[in-house]
Amino acid sequence: MQQNSLAGGWYINDFHRRNSMAAQREVMQMCQSSPALSDYQRECECGAKQEIAIEEWAKATGLWTDNVDKQLSQTLGEQIAEGGEAKVYDHGATLIKSIGLDYFIQPIYALDRIALHNTYFPETRLFVIGFGRDKNNEFKIIVEQPFINGQPVCDAEIADYMKQMGFELKNPRNWTYATPDIYLSDMHDENIIRSATGSIFVVDCDIRINTPELRNGGIRTLTTNILY
Repeated sequence: MQQNSLAGGWYINDFHRRNSMAAQREVMQMCQSSPALSDYQRECECGAKQEIAIEEWAKATGLWTDNVDKQLSQTLGEQIAEGGEAKVYDHGATLIKSIGLDYFIQPIYALDRIALHNTYFPETRLFVIGFGRDKNNEFKIIVEQPFINGQPVCDAEIADYMKQMGFELKNPRNWTYATPDIYLSDMHDENIIRSATGSIFVVDCDIRINTPELRNGGIRTLTTNILY
């Protein structure tokens, strides 16, 4: 990992914030492929092209890490937790997470989710500090996040908290909430924490633009057009 990873992380986050829509247009051009491919095959092909482009950029800027898990373990010690998409390492006042693409396929969707998380839950902002691959050659996004010490929050309290934010409970079985614009899932007691001062923090969730395809009352459309 680069010693100047935090400075590099600022550059990554600022670059993504300022160039998201332009990058999306470039991605659409990148992802043009044979119409004979299925939607899933086309998405995998597009994701692989994005990985290559990000890897080339990250290596050129010194923000690439080979064998991410080994490097993080050597630097920070063994992982302290593992979820469906991320491995978590203790870094004192912060956590370092190695996030895979299992839920996204395309890196741009994972980065967009990070941007959405940071917009709605800035207290637990995910700060991108680099990229890499693990021992299985799987692409990883490396992020840093504040460590929140607290207790889990029960489902009823989470529902009340989300209602105050304007979200409606859509599916209690997978803890899904939504507005017409934003889809939120995995809002359960392992991802929501109450601090000693009583504040509630969302440390992890599945947050997306709510499109009709998600079947949760979404009205938004993903587009590469820029509105002024």
